Amino acid sequence: MSTLRVPVTPRDHIQGSLDSPAVLVEYGDYQCPYCGEAYEGIKELQAQFGQSLCFVFRNFPLSDDHPQAAPAAIFAEYAAIQGKFWQAHDALYESQDRLGPALYVELARALGLDVEGLRQAFESAQFADHIHADLNGGLRSGVNGTPSFFINGQFYPLQNGVEDLVSPIQAIVDGRDH
Repeated sequence: MSTLRVPVTPRDHIQGSLDSPAVLVEYGDYQCPYCGEAYEGIKELQAQFGQSLCFVFRNFPLSDDHPQAAPAAIFAEYAAIQGKFWQAHDALYESQDRLGPALYVELARALGLDVEGLRQAFESAQFADHIHADLNGGLRSGVNGTPSFFINGQFYPLQNGVEDLVSPIQAIVDGRDH
């Protein structure tokens, strides 16, 4: 089983507390249809496990297959510097079928982000280091597709979708697995 080679740090996008019994890390791609399906499942896991689950999202844009994956990641990172990462993350997955420049401008306005600053973010390499660090960390951890999930540093492959993560998370929360 693969292990997470890059530990979770405050530079990551985190929902919940790193002190939670279960820390779930996703390497995801905003244009990946399987990530779109997993998005809903993650929301259900968060509702089910509450404060016992911490969720971390890392970028893993598969740009060869998904031409809007990297621009969407740039949009999310631009929103992050203004404290709106999770709103952008959710909006991108909820509008996955419309990814593209017009949507990014629409979402920027809806989130109260500076549209000119967004244009500059797309034209510059301002967020390239962060996105590449996520991507390289995923590669070092054995990630070769999206979505890829790690629970408390251990890779968990999905056979049937996000529901495959319920039992291992429940075991950790119940103290049956560490």
